[in-house]
Amino acid sequence: MKHSKKRVYCSGPLFCPEEQWGMKAIADVLEKAGYDTFLPQRDGLEKYVMGLANDPRVTNKMFRRINQFVSRAIFSVDVYQIIEGCDYLVFNMNGRTPDEGGVVETGIAFAVQKPLVIYKKDYRTKFNGSDNSMLTGLTYTFSTVGQMERIPAELEKVAASLESLGPNPYSGNGIPPHMQKVLSFGKKVWKFLGVVNFFEAGDEKRLDLLDQIAAMSKEAPGFA
Repeated sequence: MKHSKKRVYCSGPLFCPEEQWGMKAIADVLEKAGYDTFLPQRDGLEKYVMGLANDPRVTNKMFRRINQFVSRAIFSVDVYQIIEGCDYLVFNMNGRTPDEGGVVETGIAFAVQKPLVIYKKDYRTKFNGSDNSMLTGLTYTFSTVGQMERIPAELEKVAASLESLGPNPYSGNGIPPHMQKVLSFGKKVWKFLGVVNFFEAGDEKRLDLLDQIAAMSKEAPGFA
């Protein structure tokens, strides 16, 4: 881990301004508490891919040409960040239904024994006033956190509990081969983005870079 501070993956909905504000608020609380954060809408491919998809200057035909392969790159980069780039995960479960991508990301974090917390301050539930236990069970305590300010303390509590179980068997060579391929490709794309300054590029340059990522995706192991 290259980060001197613990790094938290901020998972949750990010497809409208209100959702993005909520995710940024969680990241702000964590950063104020001394953590580094990975916020997909700010740090990942998501921000610029979504922006281009809704840009009237970009035709549907143009975007469809690369969307299938870039989607694979987004998946791989995010999985890489969850497993290797970050120490913890926070899932924002607010919304009428939990964000589908966030559910998958939280499940991945749980499977590789990452300390995680589910934040929820939304009173809508489905099961007689209780949240789905298949989701809350990922927290190890079948509970959610209702106040953002409590998230850092809850993360450390979970981390201490998991540490008491001994070394994490799912680090290094403990990762299954099919997931190692995803991690390897995600890392490759992430390094590529760092070199080309993707996030500072203009719209036309971003399209060129997305074309390059699409070509990389076609060559990636396991994505034939």
